[in-house]
Amino acid sequence: MLYTILAVLQEHGADSHGAEGFSSPFEVNFGLFFWTWLIFISLFFLLRKFAWPPIVRLTEERERTIQKHIEDAERANAEAKETLEKHKALMDSSKEEARALVAEAKDLAEKERESLLAKTREEQDEVLARAKREIEAERERAIAALRKETVDLSLAAASKLIEARLESEADRKIVEDYLNAIGENR
Repeated sequence: MLYTILAVLQEHGADSHGAEGFSSPFEVNFGLFFWTWLIFISLFFLLRKFAWPPIVRLTEERERTIQKHIEDAERANAEAKETLEKHKALMDSSKEEARALVAEAKDLAEKERESLLAKTREEQDEVLARAKREIEAERERAIAALRKETVDLSLAAASKLIEARLESEADRKIVEDYLNAIGENR
């Protein structure tokens, strides 16, 4: 329709100017001016009535959708930051717990080491005391055996003295010398 109107206007302009068909760009053609404004105003009102409301509605819907997406993104960003802070706090507390566990394990290991050392010392002291008791018992047995042997030797010496019937001073001197000789050997 627009093309038809423009074609009519061109024909009308060609008829008014003669056979040339061309007009000067500075020449004012009131018919063309009138029809241009009439078409512009009618298109303006048609577009305003039929095209702009849907365009404006779609633009507003798109703006609301974009705004909603921005709000969702901001909310998701805030949640992500909150989650990140919680994660950092959790990591820090986990690190502290790990350090505490390591320190506790070191303390426990040190206490266990000291306990084992004390137990080893006690066992060592017990073994040493038992060895001392055994040595003392062996010493006592050796002394008892030595006494028994001394008595046997004294009896043997006495029996020899009795057989020889020596004087009593001489008998004493023999026994004392004998016991002294045994004492020096010990």
